[in-house]
Amino acid sequence: MRLLSRMNWKVALGVSLIILSAILYSVHYIIFGDARQMMMFFLGDLAFLPIEVFLVTIVVSQIFTEREKRTLLKKLNMVIGAFFSEVGTRFLRECVRVDKDAAEKRERLASAGTWRDKRVKELAIFFKRCAYRAEPAVEDFECLKQFLTGKREFMLGLLENPNLLEHESFTEMLWAVFHLTEELDAREDFSKLPPTDVAHLEGDLKRAYTSITIEWLYYMDHLRTRYPYLFSLAVRTNPFDTAASVIVQ
Repeated sequence: MRLLSRMNWKVALGVSLIILSAILYSVHYIIFGDARQMMMFFLGDLAFLPIEVFLVTIVVSQIFTEREKRTLLKKLNMVIGAFFSEVGTRFLRECVRVDKDAAEKRERLASAGTWRDKRVKELAIFFKRCAYRAEPAVEDFECLKQFLTGKREFMLGLLENPNLLEHESFTEMLWAVFHLTEELDAREDFSKLPPTDVAHLEGDLKRAYTSITIEWLYYMDHLRTRYPYLFSLAVRTNPFDTAASVIVQ
């Protein structure tokens, strides 16, 4: 019904403008009585119309679109920053701690302060392909459960943010973390789980771990190029750097 009313409004406006144009041309003919000159002006305006459409719909529209994209990207990175402050950095630290194949990841990801543009893309490709062998103990599952369930309301608030619809990979990552939260919260006693269920939880943990790390890489690159002072703090709290310290040395 709303769509129909919008279309009716546009059709009415279009018809009104055409009628107004016809009236103005009629007035022009009545006053000057020169149909040939009127047609010359009409054809001249008509010939310029494609160029005008190009300038308005493509050039001007592209300028506004790029400006909107920059504004939206800034808002999205603020949301992403809030996620890593509240959940992501601590979650990565816990995952690295139980990852038996974390040595190479630490070696590659610890030197965030020296990254360059191409380096981030190379690291993202590496992490998508690298192995992950987690052996979380019962207390590790309990710790993750308490931490993530305590952040459930925060993550639900992020999922309600309409701006995230424009950032598919971050939304998918958030769903992976939220799913892991639900899986952990649904189990009361991790010491009684069969090996098959433990393997299932490890798979969910790996999915969330991989997704968050890749988003962390691109977020760190964003801070490096736009906000050096925030990047400095992020480097000093790097979850992959065992020697990282928030204290400035």
